[in-house]
Amino acid sequence: MQTFAVLLRRMNGEFNRIAQEFAQAQGLHHTDVQALIAILDAGRDGGDSPMTPGVLRNRLRLTSAAMTACLDRLERAGHVRRERSASDRRVVHLHYAEPARDIARAYFRPLASSTEAARARFSDDELRVVLRFLDAMNDELHRLRHGSD
Repeated sequence: MQTFAVLLRRMNGEFNRIAQEFAQAQGLHHTDVQALIAILDAGRDGGDSPMTPGVLRNRLRLTSAAMTACLDRLERAGHVRRERSASDRRVVHLHYAEPARDIARAYFRPLASSTEAARARFSDDELRVVLRFLDAMNDELHRLRHGSD
């Protein structure tokens, strides 16, 4: 089990280093990259609506002022756009701007290729087990951070 923990930490460290290098290359903070990931993933985890500043603030556990500063940086850098809801003008939706999405795709293409190379070494049955583990691990991490909510 110790080897398992070491390998998970090593992989997490590598992902964090790659994200930090992307942040530096784009003149962003680490929190900005976390925000971009959450905006990109909005709707992919069972939700059907775009990310809002309030949901993002809670997810990242930031103050309102820190969230506003983060979104202002991301908007100025061309990574996100804010859009008022057509049905309720008080609601603001956050979208990952397409030109910035293209920049991220190009930057992370080597990571995607490496992931595909690793994935290709496993059978579909083995990958189903890995996916089950990753899903369970994410559930456990969420419970660890947020309690039983």
